[in-house]
Amino acid sequence: MTQSSKQTPLPAGYRLAEYTIVRQLSVGGFSVVYLALDDDDRKFAIKEYLPRNLAERKQDCAITVPHELDRDAFNLGLKCFFEEGRVLSGISHPAVVRVSNFFRANQTVYMVMEYADGRSLGRELELVGGRMEERLIRKWFAALLSGLREVHSQRLLHLDIKPANIYLRRSGVPLLLDFGASRQTLSRKDKHFAAMYTPGFAAPEQYEKDQPLGPWTDIYGIGACLYVCMGGETPQAARERREQDLLVPASQAFRCQYSRELTTLCDRCLTLEPNLRPASVLEIQKILQQTEYSQPERLSAGEGNRLVGWIKGLAGGRHKEGQE
Repeated sequence: MTQSSKQTPLPAGYRLAEYTIVRQLSVGGFSVVYLALDDDDRKFAIKEYLPRNLAERKQDCAITVPHELDRDAFNLGLKCFFEEGRVLSGISHPAVVRVSNFFRANQTVYMVMEYADGRSLGRELELVGGRMEERLIRKWFAALLSGLREVHSQRLLHLDIKPANIYLRRSGVPLLLDFGASRQTLSRKDKHFAAMYTPGFAAPEQYEKDQPLGPWTDIYGIGACLYVCMGGETPQAARERREQDLLVPASQAFRCQYSRELTTLCDRCLTLEPNLRPASVLEIQKILQQTEYSQPERLSAGEGNRLVGWIKGLAGGRHKEGQE
């Protein structure tokens, strides 16, 4: 390990408080996530605050800020990261990743979270060929939204809802991972933190620093996930839609595969104007929990061919899912 290494991960076997690092799970511009074991060999995911643009790791594994001018930005990020961990540690819900501990070490902050066996919704969509049964969409998202309601009740937003951050446990219970609220807050407050959002899933107001964010912002992300579950394609990015909206409404694109209630709900969530989206997560949840809903429509052969050609033509230049 060299002095200039920036996001060099902690090595396997490294002892961190009462945990032992097994391996790196993921890395982003804001943090590194590890698989770790406690003294009873229980698995945990540990997130380390390590902003790529501001800090680097020393030979003794401590984090340092090389440029003093970056110190205030680093400390602001550390404060936001710590506060997010504090709020999440007070939430106990099966659909929200559980934070069991958070502590300071190596001149930074660590968040200890449950480690669940399963796979992401994104991976699940790959396995099923990009289109999910309506009953599963309703079941999983109704459960997920119950957790999101609890998050919003604590005055916390997710701000990065996408298939990669929705985890499906082996038991079938969905789990909301990797909150992006602190990253979004920092990108708005300090120029050192680049805007972090996922095109196609980020609401239009996330692109603008002067636009308020709220539960309506997460509702847009939910709508984008519903769209992907029905069609297998990431929606057109909101910024592009502001310029030229080429997104085929779900109520047109998927009306032969899904109920009118589900496709209309998706379209409402993906409305560019926040005040035209569903009023609350609870409203969405109630619609998804309905046991009686309409059957998909039937198209004539000519209508079907025209619709398929339209969708394929528009999908050609779209963004694929990925974090900036």
